[in-house]
Amino acid sequence: MTAEHWSRWRTLAVLLTLFGMLGAVQAGPKVESWQTSGGARVMYVHAPDLPMVDVRVVFDAGSARDGDLPGLARFTSAMLSEGAGDWDADALAARLESRGIELGSSSLRDMAWVSVRSLTDPEVLDVALDTAASVIAQPRFDDAAIERVRQQMQIGLRRSLQSPGKVAQRRFFRTLYADHPYAHPPGGDEASLAAITRADLQAFHRRYFVTTNAVIAIVGDVKRDAAERIAERVTAGLAAGTHAPPLPSVPEVSGGELREQFPSSQTHIYVGQSGMARHDPDYYALYVGNHVLGGSGLVSTLGEEVRNKRGLSYSVYSYFSPMRVNGPFLMVAQTKNDQADDALRVMRDTLKRFVDEGPSERELEEAKQNLIGGFPLRISSNAKIVEYLAMMAFYDYPLDHLDTLPQKIAAVTVEQVRDAFRRRIDSGAAIAVIVGGDAKGHG
Repeated sequence: MTAEHWSRWRTLAVLLTLFGMLGAVQAGPKVESWQTSGGARVMYVHAPDLPMVDVRVVFDAGSARDGDLPGLARFTSAMLSEGAGDWDADALAARLESRGIELGSSSLRDMAWVSVRSLTDPEVLDVALDTAASVIAQPRFDDAAIERVRQQMQIGLRRSLQSPGKVAQRRFFRTLYADHPYAHPPGGDEASLAAITRADLQAFHRRYFVTTNAVIAIVGDVKRDAAERIAERVTAGLAAGTHAPPLPSVPEVSGGELREQFPSSQTHIYVGQSGMARHDPDYYALYVGNHVLGGSGLVSTLGEEVRNKRGLSYSVYSYFSPMRVNGPFLMVAQTKNDQADDALRVMRDTLKRFVDEGPSERELEEAKQNLIGGFPLRISSNAKIVEYLAMMAFYDYPLDHLDTLPQKIAAVTVEQVRDAFRRRIDSGAAIAVIVGGDAKGHG
């Protein structure tokens, strides 16, 4: 058997193994979808094993909508559980805790959400849904609560600015995205947190917390007709409104290094560039390829070259963060101050070699097996499923996304990975941000 025939046979054997694994992987949960009378898209999975229901209402109201007040979206989200309708913060907390109801709210760059988890016992569920509806549509924005949340966010911000890793991350986003809405941190800055008023919070809520800007995910021991009533109920108090406008394209920013001195014994390195958006045609090739490059921990290419062979970092990894428009591609490392330059050089060299050569057949096969084998764990609980459903609804994924994801991963080839990385990742254009004790100047 020639080397070429052997290679083809081996590739076929691996594909058969992968598809055999797929047959063993439990099919994804059955997803149903509809729209509420107010225009919110709903995704629902019937999960009767536990007498509980998880509901997640997501709005296109992340920090990309902050405007001139960084932190406004997260401030607004934090205020939702600080009093709503007839209940101030203390009464609201007591109402939930006495019945074992879990309610939460938060935001990222693209989205903000309110989540509620409750037993399906009618008396408990009624309280949970009434409370969630008030939290979503009728936050009180009490003055005392505003000042309490402001102080909490300011303390969190100051604490983050004492971490070289957090500082490096903030600098990277600001450098990569320039004047794009993704540039500023979701947690805001000192000036904006001090400036945000009750009127600002109310206006943000009024504009973005509307049904046409919302999606709903429901997972639990409720049948379809009950799920329909839940979706209507939790959004009943919202105006129809209009969807948030499309985000602008990300700017073309490339190359250069930003070095910032920081009183620490370790240096944090962020290297990257614009990556990909949701529904990117290269999504699976880049996603699977990155698992080889730096997404699989110490056994990744970066882990082997930077940490295992040379001992240049405590941790090193890479990832794509796809968002509404292009999120970043990042390589991140933590190292001793006197090893920062060497670590950065090896990271850049490793990326260049990976872009030039791509993964080997064996590396790609192992990555696919790892990703597919771990897939069931990602949807192993109602809480995980409801997060997946909310993401699918928010980014307009098809209902069979969870079913087809393993097959799409299995179908990725070495040629596709090499082609995607060569077209999309320019190792010479990657921005580097280095924050640590021996960093010189401010770049």
